[in-house]
Amino acid sequence: MLREGELRIPSGCSISGIINKDRKRISGENIIKSIALMHDRSNGLGGGFAAYGIYPQYKDFYALHIFYEGLSIKMKVEEFLDKHFEIESAGNIPTRVVASIINKPMIWRYFVRPRIYLENAKERQMDEDEFTSQCVIKINKDFNGAYVFSSGKNMGSFKGVGYPEDIGDFFMLDTYKAYTWTAHGRFPTNTPGWWGGAHPFTMLDWSVVHNGEISSYDTNRRFVEMFGYNCSLQTDTEVITYLFDLLVRKQKLPLEKAITIMCAPFWDDIEREYDDIKMELKSLRAVYSSALINGPFSILVGFEKGLLALNDRIKLRSLVAAQKGETVYVASEESAIRLICPDLDKVWSPKGGEPVIALYNNEEEK
Repeated sequence: MLREGELRIPSGCSISGIINKDRKRISGENIIKSIALMHDRSNGLGGGFAAYGIYPQYKDFYALHIFYEGLSIKMKVEEFLDKHFEIESAGNIPTRVVASIINKPMIWRYFVRPRIYLENAKERQMDEDEFTSQCVIKINKDFNGAYVFSSGKNMGSFKGVGYPEDIGDFFMLDTYKAYTWTAHGRFPTNTPGWWGGAHPFTMLDWSVVHNGEISSYDTNRRFVEMFGYNCSLQTDTEVITYLFDLLVRKQKLPLEKAITIMCAPFWDDIEREYDDIKMELKSLRAVYSSALINGPFSILVGFEKGLLALNDRIKLRSLVAAQKGETVYVASEESAIRLICPDLDKVWSPKGGEPVIALYNNEEEK
């Protein structure tokens, strides 16, 4: 029997991200190499990627990536989709045979445009993003055996049970090019490894990969569910995704203010260090107390304007950032960055609670 100290258990999970701020598209080979270097941080129970800019020919359509457990549920979901969306294209997501990837669900992709929301749109007070998000939530809640794991425009999530490099090979990501990539190697602690539970978690254009554990999950979950979300997967990463969607898309808060809410300064620090905005910070903490994220974490958030990296307030999980020209890199380990870009202009370790925000050059925050 192995005794304590004789078996090394790594800190759990690996994350990596790349963004070119000029929207120059980068091969998926780079992100696969980066995440593969951190193989020992995961255990083969989950890997995944998010890629932005991969569907330029369908950039005006929502790309729905869906797992199915069988043909009967697929038929029911497609009947629902046909009622609510115009389906421009549909088919299997291309994959290749990888020996380690087993027990695969059916994996389909649909490029769609909302149909019903256009009728009486003013009375519904709903735009196409809100209509699509409500349809995604309904499928994931009410259609047992189906799971929409990606729903944004000109982007997609690719994930499953396996080591991340094997998942990347399985989905043929070396044949894709994107201007933003994120990747995750999973070491699950509180939930079982299954295809829907792998990272990234997405809602519309938001995607989140996460290393750590959110101790405030139930408080955060109850908060987002008051606004119509359904946390069906019982995982903390899912609720982080919904918090960003709620605060930024639905409540129209600036990204940096949403970060301040979710990763707020400690009360003592507010008193000592923030004289000029003390009242604002106190007000945000009071109004959005249930949106504060507690626990050790490092996250990468992809969205329509760029990429965000963030640590918890006392930096209990590793996160390194780097830059080469107009390309920004973030990862759990510096080695995962230098493997794909040895000659960097700048390398730094963000402080706890200090965001790294890389926006596309024509998408400056307003």
